[in-house]
Amino acid sequence: MIDLALDDGLAVLTIDRPHARNAISLATMDELDKALDAAAGARALVIRGAGDRAFVSGGDLRELAAVRTEDEAAAMAWRMRGVCDRIAGFPAPVVAALNGHALGGGAEVAVAADIRVAADGIRIGFNQVTLAIMPAWGGAERLAALVGRGRALMLAGTGAVLDAAEAQRLGLVERVVPRSSFEAEWRSLARSLATGPAAEIKRVVGGGTSADEAVRAFARLWAADAHWQAADRVLDRGR
Repeated sequence: MIDLALDDGLAVLTIDRPHARNAISLATMDELDKALDAAAGARALVIRGAGDRAFVSGGDLRELAAVRTEDEAAAMAWRMRGVCDRIAGFPAPVVAALNGHALGGGAEVAVAADIRVAADGIRIGFNQVTLAIMPAWGGAERLAALVGRGRALMLAGTGAVLDAAEAQRLGLVERVVPRSSFEAEWRSLARSLATGPAAEIKRVVGGGTSADEAVRAFARLWAADAHWQAADRVLDRGR
């Protein structure tokens, strides 16, 4: 089950499959696509898992066991890779709230987001090699972009599972917070992103805009009422 909550520009997508530790099945892929459709227009998107044990524990092996041939495996990989590409390409900032472990395909979903906030005590790893396979949902490439080619090969090639502190040290996670304040922390961050010009900034830092487009985006924001209202508040405080 996928739950989507919309609140004043903030979309929170929750993967809620407790019987499978929030693992991804073929039906879940379809539900994720529909949830992303419904989230269109949100100014920030959060992806999280239900509970506190797993963000996403990977692909649902019990259900995906029916995928046996090379062609079927390729079709399944393309299906979920398309979902992860949609997450990465979402026009507004995407936060992965790592409430629990993110393993295998779960780590691939996590790195499709722009920002990862982790509760302390979680673990993250591209450990597909334990099943004699490799990341196929775009995670290997995104991991390399985050931590570098050598580290990505080392992590995915050995299946190393990192604790939250080590993942943050390597640049795989942006923020680690105590479990007791985890919910408040990711909501505060997401709300801050949803109320500012973060979508414009995402386009610039992603390298998808020319210098002229970046300056034009700044100019539109400068001329908008929101900028002048904020500027007036700053000036009023200095008087």
